[in-house]
Amino acid sequence: MRPPVLLVIAHGSRDPRHASTVEALVRRVRSNRPELSVEIAYLDFNTPGVPRVLERLALKGVEDVIALPLLLTRAFHAKSDIPAVLREASPRLPRLRIHQAEVLGPSPLLLAALERRLREAGLREADKRSTGLVLASAGSTDPEAIAVIANIARELRRTGWCAVRPAFASALLPRTDEVVRSLRSDGFERVAVAPYVIAPGRLPDRIAEGARTADVLADVLGPAPELARLLVERYEQALPALVGGRMAAFV
Repeated sequence: MRPPVLLVIAHGSRDPRHASTVEALVRRVRSNRPELSVEIAYLDFNTPGVPRVLERLALKGVEDVIALPLLLTRAFHAKSDIPAVLREASPRLPRLRIHQAEVLGPSPLLLAALERRLREAGLREADKRSTGLVLASAGSTDPEAIAVIANIARELRRTGWCAVRPAFASALLPRTDEVVRSLRSDGFERVAVAPYVIAPGRLPDRIAEGARTADVLADVLGPAPELARLLVERYEQALPALVGGRMAAFV
């Protein structure tokens, strides 16, 4: 019996940096867990697409796939797009069992990855007490996703940041530049921006543009070690859902 294939499903982007970042993250996962078979598929813009990868796996005799959305919150893509693509594929590939894992967030590992990127950008632990932090996400109209971002801001404040305020690159206000100005007007001499996004692209570029007057702009999460560990964690958490005979050996 073979363990299920981990299929990482990314959104995709016309920006080539997006796919290269996803590939770097998956390389780290493969390095951490060489016994796992890890594949990449994209919803849009990039290849290979999800149906093509599933068809290839079925032709190779793969029986079980854990499809992991490379998403930080449960919004439209996780609730609608990805389930629809997987449902469409299932009748055509009757011998391939597909289970959708949970999205990446929320998780303490994502908070650790954010902190890592801020340290790499030059902030020290002692700087938290005097630095206003902008938590800049892509944005969503989904109430669940909005609540997650608000909760992450609260969790970051508990780690010692004197002020953490959300900003959004789309769908919602305020934008990054507005929050930077707000923190300045509230007396913070240093303002940092932490992009809560995985890979470069149009919306992360919008965040970076809004951070021009900030003192510190952290990098996207990218192939952070914490993110690679989180992918494996979500994979392992999905395994019990496949218990029912042959999958019991992998739990």
